[in-house]
Amino acid sequence: MTVRVRRVYDPPEPDDGVRVLVDRLWPRGVSKDAARVDEWPKVLTPSTGLRRWYHAGEGSFAEFTERYEAELAAPEEAELLDHVRELAGAGDVTLLTASKSPEESHAAVLLRLLDGE
Repeated sequence: MTVRVRRVYDPPEPDDGVRVLVDRLWPRGVSKDAARVDEWPKVLTPSTGLRRWYHAGEGSFAEFTERYEAELAAPEEAELLDHVRELAGAGDVTLLTASKSPEESHAAVLLRLLDGE
């Protein structure tokens, strides 16, 4: 089992496994056919308010992570996170994001939570 993060703009690879889009908004300039997204759990993404707050540069990545993890503890979000864990338990999963810096995005937070750190 492997969980990894890739940009949705990168072409799909054979070892991607289940491709899960983890952005609330569909990425600009990418067709649904080209993206080959298997699942798009919008509720698992940061709230609009949190996303806007972070992108406005009002807080650190550490504070964003703390706030996002609090959102993920809500029942519906926690259930979706467990679903992605189950997918990862059955095979490879690729979390897709349009973020220019995936290593400092919500996708990195999800990756860490899914890897069990």
